[in-house]
Amino acid sequence: MVSMENPPQTELVTMTLDGSRANLRLNREDKFNALNVQLITELCDLLDWTAERSAGNLDTLHDENGAPYLRSIVLSGSGRHFCAGADINMMRDAGANTPEENRADSKRLDRLFNSLWAHPCFTVGAIQGVALGGGAGLVACLDHVIGTQNIKLALSEGKLGILPAVIGPYVYRRLGSACFRRLAMQASRVGAEEALRTGFIEQVVADVDSLEPAVQSLLDEVLTTGPCAVTLAKQLTLNFDRWTESDEALRDWTLDFTSKMRGSKEGQEGLSSFLEKRSANWKPE
Repeated sequence: MVSMENPPQTELVTMTLDGSRANLRLNREDKFNALNVQLITELCDLLDWTAERSAGNLDTLHDENGAPYLRSIVLSGSGRHFCAGADINMMRDAGANTPEENRADSKRLDRLFNSLWAHPCFTVGAIQGVALGGGAGLVACLDHVIGTQNIKLALSEGKLGILPAVIGPYVYRRLGSACFRRLAMQASRVGAEEALRTGFIEQVVADVDSLEPAVQSLLDEVLTTGPCAVTLAKQLTLNFDRWTESDEALRDWTLDFTSKMRGSKEGQEGLSSFLEKRSANWKPE
């Protein structure tokens, strides 16, 4: 059984634990939380650590000391802006790097986005100000994004003569083909209204002070859902995204998936609690 003690030590990303919730905060305010190698590495390490302690993955609610395993991740950025994208020094250095070095940098970024996209917990973004380039990629990888009225999002790479290729698969899945293509070509900033309309974000609040109440209201609802059900919903979706076999094989696979869930410890608890008219053991008291 893994312990909730001894999380990774970090400088540019702050993690605080609040029950089954982990708050990850980008803490490079003087650079508008731009993504440099250290910040990317620290965020990857924290995402790995929290994923290994997901209640949904472990199929249990507490560690051996009674500390709650994790059911949600809230990602935010300190200061005026959520994330201004890749650090300009890192971008400048790319011009002097070898193709192998640039590929290694891209691989590190992809590890970050894929870790967030496939994270077994329910992930929430609480964002303000700008989310540009890689910052918009982070937004695209989250399950539910709450933004302030002043947000500006952009697939801004085209303004630098490059493309949002590494973040592309994740933004494409969130926005769909036509919208992704248009925003990648325009590379211009979109505000809260268009971000909401296109599905880039799910919710808009008035200001930064309104973010936390909106996040907590959402998580109160999420906590009524079985943690394994949350985790397996992502696995279900990932399999749909990647399915290459026949429709008949897909239907057969969903039957097996459903049967497995109904017979699981969580599935039996959910059905029993419903029949016995009591709260399931994963619901907060």
